[in-house]
Amino acid sequence: MVDPFAELVLLLQPEAPFSKYVTGAGRWRVRRAEAGRPFFCLVLEGGCRLAVADRDPILLQQDDFVLIPAARDFTVFGLQEGSEDAEASSSVPRDGEIRHGVQDGLPEVRMLVGYCAFGSPDATLLVSLLPALVHVRGDARLGAIAQLVGDEFRAARPAREVLLAKLLEVLLIEALRTGAHHADAPGLLRGLADARLGAALRRLHEDPARAWTVGELAREAALSRSTFFERFSRALGVAPMEYLFNWRMAMARSLLRENRGGVAEVAQQVGYGSASAFSVAFARHVGVPPARYAQGASAAV
Repeated sequence: MVDPFAELVLLLQPEAPFSKYVTGAGRWRVRRAEAGRPFFCLVLEGGCRLAVADRDPILLQQDDFVLIPAARDFTVFGLQEGSEDAEASSSVPRDGEIRHGVQDGLPEVRMLVGYCAFGSPDATLLVSLLPALVHVRGDARLGAIAQLVGDEFRAARPAREVLLAKLLEVLLIEALRTGAHHADAPGLLRGLADARLGAALRRLHEDPARAWTVGELAREAALSRSTFFERFSRALGVAPMEYLFNWRMAMARSLLRENRGGVAEVAQQVGYGSASAFSVAFARHVGVPPARYAQGASAAV
């Protein structure tokens, strides 16, 4: 059985190469204004709070993992009263860590924070299929990986940075997978968590080249056409045929980048009866014809 989530992860090409050790004590607050970079935070010890956009602040505790796939404005602040309104802290590097707030004494929180990298040129499209915020707590598997990360970070072993990057990639994927059970925002994970929609999504991913209609997908989900359309659109944030089109274009770009067939072959693999129809749709979506896109991808290797 095809796993849509695994396909999403493979197309995203997630990496976690950028991380730093951050501690805080007393009244402190850090605000970041980003341009959609994926941000993560793993609490190794203690606790703090995180406020994202219009959401209420959430408490982060030891072994909690947070991923913001497309970070914009967010604030991290301490637990002491008044931290939320404290002046923005300036980061002070010292002995391999970044310290916020009171510089003396033991920290009240120790965190590993950083930015992920999604290698896919379709990252913006694919990230739109993820929840806006993934917050995982109390998961035994994630906690075990988090402890490995923390232990590796604190130890001065050979090749520490290489292993940390790999462990953080595993942590990232596990957090996304676990987040399927906690997703409250539209996205693929929320759709897969719905048994009826999950059945239709798996069939769609098993045979994306099929000439699917909303009615056929509704039958796979054992729902009426109207109920399926409304439920799918609410859960994933896009209509069924728009989701199918976007997924086909993401597949096409991947196939062309990897030189896995000419334009006609790729067209057939993603559900187009003719190379010309595929070329028109691809050029409208990507901005360049598929042949030129493939040439550009080969030149960039």
